[in-house]
Amino acid sequence: MSDMIAETRPGDNAQPLTISEISALLKRTVEDRFGFVRLRGELSGVKRAASGHFYCALKDEGAVIDGVMWKGGAQRLSFRPEDGLEVIATGKLTTYPGRSKYQIVIDSLELAGEGALLALLEKTRARLAAEGLFAPERKRPLPFLPQVIGVVTSPTGAVIRDILHRLADRFPSQVLVWPVLVQGQGAAEQVAAAVRGFSALAPGGPVPRPDVVIVARGGGSVEDLWSFNEEVVVRAIAECSIPVISAVGHETDTTLADFAADRRAPTPTAAAEMAVPVRADLALTLADFAARQRRAVYRPVELGRERLAARVRLLPRPENLLAAQAQRLDDLSERLRRALSDRSAKGRERLSGVAARLSPSLLSRSAAEAQRRLDRARMPLALIERPLRERTDRLAALARVMSQLHPERPLERGYAIIRDASGKALTSRAEAASEALLAVQFRDGTLAAAPLGSAPPAPPTPTPAPAPAPRKRTLSASPTQDDLFG
Repeated sequence: MSDMIAETRPGDNAQPLTISEISALLKRTVEDRFGFVRLRGELSGVKRAASGHFYCALKDEGAVIDGVMWKGGAQRLSFRPEDGLEVIATGKLTTYPGRSKYQIVIDSLELAGEGALLALLEKTRARLAAEGLFAPERKRPLPFLPQVIGVVTSPTGAVIRDILHRLADRFPSQVLVWPVLVQGQGAAEQVAAAVRGFSALAPGGPVPRPDVVIVARGGGSVEDLWSFNEEVVVRAIAECSIPVISAVGHETDTTLADFAADRRAPTPTAAAEMAVPVRADLALTLADFAARQRRAVYRPVELGRERLAARVRLLPRPENLLAAQAQRLDDLSERLRRALSDRSAKGRERLSGVAARLSPSLLSRSAAEAQRRLDRARMPLALIERPLRERTDRLAALARVMSQLHPERPLERGYAIIRDASGKALTSRAEAASEALLAVQFRDGTLAAAPLGSAPPAPPTPTPAPAPAPRKRTLSASPTQDDLFG
């Protein structure tokens, strides 16, 4: 029974420890002994938690160790960790009492040599190529003569000066420079933001939209150019709505940005040469086209002149063609002269015969005969005046009747005319009751009135006025009038 219960013996230094106590002792021991280590191994089980922390395992041929990288360090990584990459992790060893495991808390993570970096590059290239970002059918032709050129590069390096100098030599154009970092932490994000910024510019806005974009950087090592291998830069170039020229590094340098761009330039200077043509060459080409156009226009004219000259030599002389017509014209002119002379002679003979009949005695007899016919045709004055008087009396009677029948004549005897708002005369009580406002016209003006709801008493029947006695028609004495025919 005594063997089953733990007892504390006098002088016993081996006091029992709790699990938490031994875990804390182990944690302090490991962290003190391995406070700074660098481990080389292959990444496995790479994953990012929703909190932003990065978890993985480092392994070699004979062992595995877990690793964790907190959110702050994970955000500073210059590459995307993937399974199979050989890396060098710098940090400290610690324990995780919750699972009785030890692990490394990674402060920095680097690729283990250029071979690992190239392996990561090839792996990223294959993955993006499988998505079709590097497909040849996605490539767009560059504009022949861009008005505005956007350049994404460092504003202080020699690259921008080379591009501007080359553009000024070939074809001066408007250049928009988007300054970015081209190396180091945050360079990839700035380059991607610049490309997307140019693509988002609206045509006709306050900032002109480029016709072509040049992404440029000078030469360097693989690590120096790594920002242009980042996925964010590659996707920004592939999604850009403006044709993009990639001019990263020297001719032997190749980045993933070169595969995604519409054109790859071996150097930034070559990118400027791709973007614009040579203005002097264009001027010479235009001059050559103009000369060819003039020759093409003048050549038919020259051929026509040659053919015309050949035909002119075969034509007869103009005087020979007109000789017969000239002789016939002379003949007709002579005949016309003789015919006019004969006609004039005959006219003079007829005039002499008529003049003999125009003696004064004959003219006097003709005038006397005409006077007698005129006297017989003279009309008496009474026959003219009587119809005029009858028509005058009839017109006066119509004028009197018209004045009596005028619609406003009864107004002078105390009557009134009821009109609606439009001026139409109303003839019944129903029409007047349906109107909201009436106009009562008197002899000396108009008065506005509103109809009452109840019918007014019937007015007394007016006694008709006696009709005026008809006037006797009197014929005015006809004025004396001289005889028109004397």
